[in-house]
Amino acid sequence: MKVVGFNCSPRKDGNTARMIKDVFKVLEAEGIETELVQVGGNDIRGCRACGACGKNKDMRCVFGDDIINSCVQKMVEADGIIIGSPTYFADVNTEAKALIDRAGYVIKSNGNPIRRKVGAAVVAARRAGGIHAFDTINHFFSISEMFTVGSSYWNITLARMEGDYEKDEEGVRTVKVLGENMAWILKRIKGE
Repeated sequence: MKVVGFNCSPRKDGNTARMIKDVFKVLEAEGIETELVQVGGNDIRGCRACGACGKNKDMRCVFGDDIINSCVQKMVEADGIIIGSPTYFADVNTEAKALIDRAGYVIKSNGNPIRRKVGAAVVAARRAGGIHAFDTINHFFSISEMFTVGSSYWNITLARMEGDYEKDEEGVRTVKVLGENMAWILKRIKGE
């Protein structure tokens, strides 16, 4: 089994990445392979609604000069998907939105090969707005017919500056439980 995590924060080792890595620690302890993909900080365009991915049926966005086609392939190959985003003005950041829109359009236009996979959102928020960002990611999982994993609270941490995530004790516990729940459901789906 494999879970791929997409860090949409431009901060490669920031709070969002730390959240994903903490989920990975739990998954790896359960024997589940993980891969972290750095999406944030890349020059990524949004979806242009050209419809070419649906016409071509090749599981690719025709605008292949960025990381999105690689991300789509990783989603298709994985058993579980984590999307992590910081909160920007009460929603996901630009990179997360471009990933969701373009990957979603390609995937839905090509038979929805991520259907019935497991998805989890993690969100870093300074103070507020995290619920909307959390919902945005979970809406992508829902429309993709995925199983969304929850935790003991929303998978959001109050973290603005580097290292703030580790100071949010409840957030750290929530992320750990998320990893436990994700491992549990993945193993049940695979019949273990």
